[in-house]
Amino acid sequence: MSAQIHAFLCLQDNIGVLIHDPKTGACAAIDAPEEGPILSALAEKGWTLTDILVTHRHSDHVQAVEALKARTGCRVVAPAKAREAVPSADLWVREGDGVLVGSLEARVFETPGHCSDHVSYWFEQDGVLFAGDTLFTLGCGRMFEGSYADFWKTLQRLAALPDNTQVYCGHDYTLSNARFALAADPDNAALKKRAQEAEQAKAEGRFIVPTTIGEEKATNPFLRAGEPALAKTVHKEGASPEEVFQSLREWKNKF
Repeated sequence: MSAQIHAFLCLQDNIGVLIHDPKTGACAAIDAPEEGPILSALAEKGWTLTDILVTHRHSDHVQAVEALKARTGCRVVAPAKAREAVPSADLWVREGDGVLVGSLEARVFETPGHCSDHVSYWFEQDGVLFAGDTLFTLGCGRMFEGSYADFWKTLQRLAALPDNTQVYCGHDYTLSNARFALAADPDNAALKKRAQEAEQAKAEGRFIVPTTIGEEKATNPFLRAGEPALAKTVHKEGASPEEVFQSLREWKNKF
């Protein structure tokens, strides 16, 4: 891996992330939840902000864009479908577009489900996915727009990435996700171990980000909707994985 990555908390539970290219000095923030913590992280690492890569339009991901751009002159990259929410963006991206952060190259995936404009950034050479609010450690985003079919398709696409892909998500919801996952998949030994790791991390002031695609396939109930155990939990034996996913997500909404 040539990229250097630093994750930290913003707001109450947003995860700020910086990705730095040591070859060129370029550095991108993934979303801009809060100016102060991002500036502090940059100062701590000695990096200079050159880019912001926006995953979606929700205010807790874009509210510091204007201030950071005014302060640093950084380039703002945002989903084309989020144009109204991020009017100062310099580059609008869609499915399949490439984005460079110095010499680091990302491919844009349109990942609808949490909201219709959501994109994720896949740095294939570095084996890193910035998934925003689509896929969380042990969870997935709440669906505000679109269809469960689209969301399931999105999650299946991400699950098809290499198992060792590191996944950085937009929030630290791991403990609440773990409680739900254990209710949905109580006999999963790997999940029980993962939940214990999450408890220990929280006690030590850490969070389990990044996770990996392999870990999520083994423990995340939303990626495991095709497993009979999950179908049984939501009384959908014999139903399609998409239907099981919908039942799981709707249950989580009320959990």
